[in-house]
Amino acid sequence: MTNQTKQVLIVATGNSGKVKEFVHALSSQDTIVKSMADYPDIPEVIEDGLTFAENARKKAKTVGDVLGLRVLADDSGLCVDQLEGRPGVYSARYAGEHASDAENNEKLLHDLAELSLGEDTEQPLLSPARFVCHLALYDPATGEFTEAEGTVEGMIVSEPVGQGGFGYDPLFYLSKYDKTMAQLTMQEKQAISHRGEALRLLQQKLGIHPSS
Repeated sequence: MTNQTKQVLIVATGNSGKVKEFVHALSSQDTIVKSMADYPDIPEVIEDGLTFAENARKKAKTVGDVLGLRVLADDSGLCVDQLEGRPGVYSARYAGEHASDAENNEKLLHDLAELSLGEDTEQPLLSPARFVCHLALYDPATGEFTEAEGTVEGMIVSEPVGQGGFGYDPLFYLSKYDKTMAQLTMQEKQAISHRGEALRLLQQKLGIHPSS
């Protein structure tokens, strides 16, 4: 199928790590996947929702209405039990606006350490946690959303392990693999991650056979 007959799907993110995962997951579909890097003139959408779903819908609709194209947006983050669900929707900016992954990871460990004062702070597993991803696909031609949400359970470890992935992946331990998310291959991560699960559920709703 030529590019002229392929459909265009915009992924409303500038996060290069997320873009790679979406391109990898959709690469066998008859779709050209583009991201905000392809549309630098579109202003960044302010994520001021109280839930992952609210933020995903806002990003998808805002960008979709501007471009007149289908837009897939995700909002995802880490919810840590010992921190009462934080950082949650603030995961990307937990250590402040435009914080780096390393800065966010450092703040997460600092906040968990503060809760553990007087306890064994050298314990390798600090708290149960889960990654959550909410996907919203918006079609400006109909004004309709198709949505799906995925989660993956794990534990927070006391120091970063692994060089792959992005975000909090080096701190997120999966007992099934005896590895952190950052130690998994792209295929392993897609098979079990919150974003991979959400994408498979979304494809099922759309009647698309997920790529292997």
